[in-house]
Order: sequence, then structure tokens, then C-alpha cells
Amino acid sequence: MLKGKTALVTGSTSGIGLGIATALAQQGANIVLNGFGDAEGPKAQIAALGVQVDYHGADMSKPDQIEDMMKYAAAKFGRVDILVNNAGIQHVAKVEDFPPEKWDAIIAINLTSAFHTTRLAIPAMRAANWGRVINIASAHGLVASAGKSAYVAAKHGIVGLTKSVALETATTGVTCNAICPGWVLTPLVQKQIDDRSAREGIPVSQAQNELLGEKQPSLQFTTVEQLGGLAVFLSSPAADQVRGVAWQVDGGWTAQ
Repeated sequence: MLKGKTALVTGSTSGIGLGIATALAQQGANIVLNGFGDAEGPKAQIAALGVQVDYHGADMSKPDQIEDMMKYAAAKFGRVDILVNNAGIQHVAKVEDFPPEKWDAIIAINLTSAFHTTRLAIPAMRAANWGRVINIASAHGLVASAGKSAYVAAKHGIVGLTKSVALETATTGVTCNAICPGWVLTPLVQKQIDDRSAREGIPVSQAQNELLGEKQPSLQFTTVEQLGGLAVFLSSPAADQVRGVAWQVDGGWTAQ
């Protein structure tokens, strides 16, 4: 379905980003990966699906590096047809104890980077009269949790950015939507489980069940495959009139 299209997925060397990149590649999209750590393994995984794949290691807190990445993708593939803003970091602390540098980093990577990629991708999408901007928000883009002021602020911001861009592109073939996952068993969430296990002196399995039980009524993790499937749908003709949506995939978290 996406043969001939190019998708750039930020924060895609592991976790949700890699899962979405894989799902888009399975539909024929060429992929530009981005993220820290090993890139060769993810590149090989995507290439095995028979599409072209490249990588750019832009630090998503640096606007000049983001601009270089967008130029690189355009030079390599012509333009970015599908932009998935997924890069994110987390820090947990009460607001009065929250390190200002952590606040700045979370806002930069989780929110401001999406502004920069989107502003740079939209002109070519408008010119082609086709494009998809898919922002990975969170259940925390719709509701809050204690100790996560920066993350919640950034994810609420992503949902707002999504709506504004959707309105600005409403008469074009470009759409902008957000996906709001609940708990997904990524390295970020595994660290929270491990920290809880250590802090409370309980087994990891118990810490995991308690984490799910507090928020996610299904008591099951959302999977990267489910999120990838939704990204594919949002990139399909069936989603041409899905605009400005914050789509929950959270096991009932925000229905409470």
C-alpha cells in the first residue's frame, strides 16, 4: 500500500519507533531511522523486508541536527511522505524536586523536536498534496499522573500541536493525527518496573502487575505491533478524513 512512499520515524532504533517503522516497511515504505545506540541491527531488520532504509543520528534536542536530518532524508528519497514523531525521554520527580535541566530536555525532545520536523516536512507534503504526520503522544497527553510534570506537559502539547496542524492542512491531502498509547513494555517502562521492584522490595512480576493495575483496566500491555497497525491505518486512504485525532490505545486507561 505504501510502496514508493518514504517514512521518517524519530526514536526508531528500538521500542515503539522500531515497531512502527517495521509496520510501515511491511507495507512497502522506505524508511529513515533515527535514534541512539546500535543502528545496524534495526537497519538490517528493515532491509530484510525488501525496502530501502537509511539512518540519521540527529540528536532530537538540537534544531540544527534535526534540520540536517530532514535535508538528508529529502536528498536521499525526494521527500518525507510519512513523518512519525516518536522520540521521547522520561524523568519522574515531584515538581519542586524536578531538575530544570531535565524539564528542558524533556520538552525539547518530546515536544519541540516534533515542531521542527513538522515545519520542515509540511512544505513538500503540501506540494505533493499528500502526507501523513503521526505524533506519538501518550495517555499522558490526555490525563496526568503525579511526578511526571514535564512528560505530561510535553504530551499535552503534542496533542495540541496535532490539532493545530490538522486544521492548517484540513483542505489538503495532508493529515496530522496523534496516537496515545497506554503502558507499552518498552525499555523506558521496564526501567520504571525495575525501579519499583527495587524501591519496594517486591518481585519484578508483582511490580509489573501493580503498574498495570493502577492505570490500565485491561491489565495487558499495549504492543508495538498494535501501534504499528494503527500507524498503517492512519497512512491509508481509509484515514483520509481522520484529522486532528488523539487516538487512545490504552486498555481503557482514559475511559475511567
